[in-house]
This record gives sequence, structure tokens and C-alpha cells, in this order.
Amino acid sequence: MSIAGTFRTLAAACLAAAGLVAFAGPVQAATNYVALGDSYSSGTGAGTCGRTTTAYPAVYADKTGATLNFQACSGAKTGDVLNNQVGALTASTNLVSITIGGNDAGFANILISCLLGGDSGCKSATDRAKTYIHDTLPGQLDQVYAAIRSHAPNAKVVVLSYPHIFTLAASCPGQPSQTSRGYGNSVADALATTTQSSAAKAGFTFSDARTTFAGHEICSSDPYLDGGNYHPNVNGHAKGYVPALEAGVG
Repeated sequence: MSIAGTFRTLAAACLAAAGLVAFAGPVQAATNYVALGDSYSSGTGAGTCGRTTTAYPAVYADKTGATLNFQACSGAKTGDVLNNQVGALTASTNLVSITIGGNDAGFANILISCLLGGDSGCKSATDRAKTYIHDTLPGQLDQVYAAIRSHAPNAKVVVLSYPHIFTLAASCPGQPSQTSRGYGNSVADALATTTQSSAAKAGFTFSDARTTFAGHEICSSDPYLDGGNYHPNVNGHAKGYVPALEAGVG
């Protein structure tokens, strides 16, 4: 061995002994990600649960390399998460996302009332929903969040809100009146307030999709929601919900 080679060998040995040689960076834990919730998480595709590869859990997993267990299901209520979804969580789950509560509050029926019932019918429907959200939904969310923590004790849990559905611009062809659109958006606000409170109580992270969807509601120039089914479109998942999830993950 040459003198230079000897010096290199001795130097490497000394550094290794001192714990100063690192041949690679710190090992990062693999992200075992479980996506729970309703159609705002599953997407609105074909099949029983409507899961799509363009829904935000799949887009996020593809972007980050996370291993995704996709449990979210169209039409799910809090009871469905408890009965059919939380069983996918384990101690090795280290990331969970969820949207839930809208179906419990009857959000689809609210939209129908606002479309067909005029401002009076819309207000009656939204008032009933907000009473439910205030009085009944917190207990249901508490049960769901407790079950998530019990099944996934080591997970970062990101609770995502629902966005405002409508812009309040004066003109919005084919949609409820400006007044009724405001009533509809107020339900999203009530859901966000209740969800944020319950998430905080559980020690979970709340991430507000109303922020990432702002300016992209139905009847805006670049809507992130479909004006026919009132769910996020491809951009809504990729540009609305993925950033909201990323903000929650930190």
C-alpha cells in the first residue's frame, strides 16, 4: 500500500472510532399512511366507495412515496369510519388523514333544499344542520378520534375541513341564489368550527381547506369544485386538498 493510501486508511479508522463518519444520512421512517373519511377524501369515481387515483390521498402518496392504505368511502358517516375503516390502523401507522361529518349533518340534502326550496327552504335546512353540528356532531367526532388514537397510537393525524362550496359573486348560473349560497357556506363554517374543536381536544392537527380553496369555489373563474356534484374536481384534490394535507403534516 502506498504512503497516501496508508494515511487514508488510518484517517478513516480514526474518524470511525470517533463516530464521525456517516456514510448515509439518518434513516427516515417509511410513511405508512391511512386515509379515512367520506367522498371528499375518496373522490367520486366508480365502484362502491368511489375511490380515485386523482383523490388527494393517492396524489399525496404518489408525490411523497408514502405507502397508502386507502379506506375513505363515498357516503361515509362517523359510524362507518368506526365500523369499517379504523380497523386498518395499526401501531405502525404514522400518518392518518380524515374528512368526516358532512354526511352526518345531511349536507347533500341541504344543497338540494338550497337549489329547489328557495332562500326560505335553504335557511330552514341549514339551520337544522347547524343545530345538529353544534349539539350532536361533537360527540360523534370524539368517538371517531378516540378510536383513531387507540388504533394508531403513534400516528400524526391530520383532520381536514370542507371548503366553502360557492363563491358569493352576484352571478352564478344554475346555482342557488346569492343568499342561499351564503347559507350553504355557513354550514361549512359550522362544520369547521366543530371539527377544529374536537380535533384539538384529541391532540390532532386541524388543517383548513377553506383557505386552500379560497377563490376557487363554484362559479369562480377557476373552480376547484364540480358544479354538478359539489365535490372537489381534479384540481380541487391536487391544488386544494394536497396543500392542506401538506400544511397539516408540516
